[in-house]
Amino acid sequence: MKWITDNVAWQRTLLGLALLGLSACGRSPESAAGGVAPPLRQDCRNISAERQPFFGDLHIHTTYSLDANTQGTVLKPADAYRFARGEALGLQPYDANGEPTRRAQLDRPLDFAAVTDHAELFGETQICTNADEPGYDSLECRFYRAQPDNAFVVFNLFGPGFTGIPKIPVPLPALSFLSQLSPLFGDGEQILRLPYCGLNGERCLQAARTPWRDMQAAAEAAYDRSSDCAFTSFVGYEYTAAPLSNNLHRNVIFASDVVPELPPSYIDYPAPEYLWAALDEQCRSVDGCDVLTIPHNSNLSAGLMFQTRDDRGRAYTAEFAAQRQRNEPLAEIYQHKGQSECLNTMGAGAQDELCGFEVMPYNNLTGDRFGGLNTGPPMEQDFLREALKEGLRQQATLGVNPFKYGFIGSTDTHLATSGNADERNFPGHAGAGLNPRDGITGLTDVIETSPGGLAVLWAEQNTREALFAAMQRREAYATSGNRPVLRFFGGWNLPTNLCARADLVTRGYADGVPMGADLPPAPGGSTAPRFAVSVLRDPHPSAGPLQRLQIIKGWVAADGSKQERVYDVAGRRDSSAGVDLDTCEPTGDPGFASLCSVWQDPEFDAAQGAFYYARAVENPSCRWATQQCVAAKVDCSAPDSVPEGFEDCCNADFPKTIQERAWSSPIWYDAARR
Repeated sequence: MKWITDNVAWQRTLLGLALLGLSACGRSPESAAGGVAPPLRQDCRNISAERQPFFGDLHIHTTYSLDANTQGTVLKPADAYRFARGEALGLQPYDANGEPTRRAQLDRPLDFAAVTDHAELFGETQICTNADEPGYDSLECRFYRAQPDNAFVVFNLFGPGFTGIPKIPVPLPALSFLSQLSPLFGDGEQILRLPYCGLNGERCLQAARTPWRDMQAAAEAAYDRSSDCAFTSFVGYEYTAAPLSNNLHRNVIFASDVVPELPPSYIDYPAPEYLWAALDEQCRSVDGCDVLTIPHNSNLSAGLMFQTRDDRGRAYTAEFAAQRQRNEPLAEIYQHKGQSECLNTMGAGAQDELCGFEVMPYNNLTGDRFGGLNTGPPMEQDFLREALKEGLRQQATLGVNPFKYGFIGSTDTHLATSGNADERNFPGHAGAGLNPRDGITGLTDVIETSPGGLAVLWAEQNTREALFAAMQRREAYATSGNRPVLRFFGGWNLPTNLCARADLVTRGYADGVPMGADLPPAPGGSTAPRFAVSVLRDPHPSAGPLQRLQIIKGWVAADGSKQERVYDVAGRRDSSAGVDLDTCEPTGDPGFASLCSVWQDPEFDAAQGAFYYARAVENPSCRWATQQCVAAKVDCSAPDSVPEGFEDCCNADFPKTIQERAWSSPIWYDAARR
């Protein structure tokens, strides 16, 4: 397949990176470049009208995030971009001389990245970690530096933890100070911050400008505006909504260097719809500013991420559904805290054995803290496959689909190690995982977490404009950290012999639509849509061969019930491929270098709306923890010999192997357009 081979060859030729000047948010006079507009970028030498796959990470944390900072991360956004471009970084723990005791480096640089530090406590963290800031010697900051783990809990409670929780009204104006002292009091207007932030939090809001400007400066410096187009950076941040630890987080990605003076955070805008309104006012109303939000870890939202009522308990309207669809074209289907595709323990997902991949065993961010008192088992409605089906049901009622999501993956690293999603030599990601600040003994992360994945965007060239447009039209796919090249087209008249033709991509665009799009109305005489799906294995020596290629269909039946079916369209379902768990060497079926199929829906009903997405699966390989257990020569048959920190090597609740995979964004069929 020449088109795939050419794309892989192109990936291997990306060379060189440039550092350039900054123009910051709203071109404010305090920006690192003094408000001077950035240089115009040159045209890329490598442009393809048929688009190319660019691999990146849109979920990266550095020292500016409270959790990363309290875990000893000192690396800044500029370091995260250096790592993304292939440079090595030193990681905590640090020795007595302040030197890092660990190092990490990508085998292959990324094509793009966005640092997305938590916006909610930018100022609080900045004040407590910089001696020149007023408030550095406050009681709160002394507590922060002396007891960082406890400070993480307390600072989150007096801010994002209690934001959006109903308050006790203040009975008298003279007692209004209560709303500044306790999260239990207020009228919904006051914003609670720690006392050292000053009246209305002004001191912390002012301090927040420093990390926000540095994030912009780092993104601008990393962006290659030369004709090499070797690396693209985006200005972004994380909106960290988590009422009672139920995850409603979004990564906010800006199209250009024109961004708000401060990032709208959950403390100030305590529901996603208020965030979207703030972004309309502070970004989209400004010339040159555009933005989108990407929800992640719906698997940890305890039923909230895809609920069909707004913050005030009102059922979705067509206008609300359109607002959500416009702001959120993509969702993060896989990262450090597990996959959000489908649940293997109940409902339809229980019939799909591949839904058992990297499932977190609880339903919110509390996890196993506090003896599990604030959490429960994962919930089917929190997974994207179920949300896509609910979106079809909402569309039938409202005329608009609020859950029309394409897919990406990312890492959610809290070590500034952008795109470090390799199962081999995994140093952990900290954050919700293992705290590496004071040293690591044994496994480098908690057993239920993973290295996370990557985002892949199909675009003409590696520029902000082209990549952002790909995100908006959902021409994107997710991987579990590997780098296969996945194409997915749908149409009514795609040639049945397309896999044997050199013009697969040309005909896919000409006769159909790519991943992320809607099927056009069926022409006369068409009975069912056809889909062309093709994948080439990741060429890296450590990557495994392909096992099978699938198409997943979801629809809503005439009685309103939500349905799904998984079709194997290429490869070998009954493969004998396996892994020798003593050595992590592959066994059995050697798998495939490429797979392709043109498939027609055998049960198509023109009266039923539907979605279709592709899933490409590799042969089994050792999970990150198994590789570390093998390297440590752990012998579970002799429990007393298991070294400290390696006890989970013998934990039967977690699999020893994984099957790396890629998920295409869906293609939708709208029955109302037939």
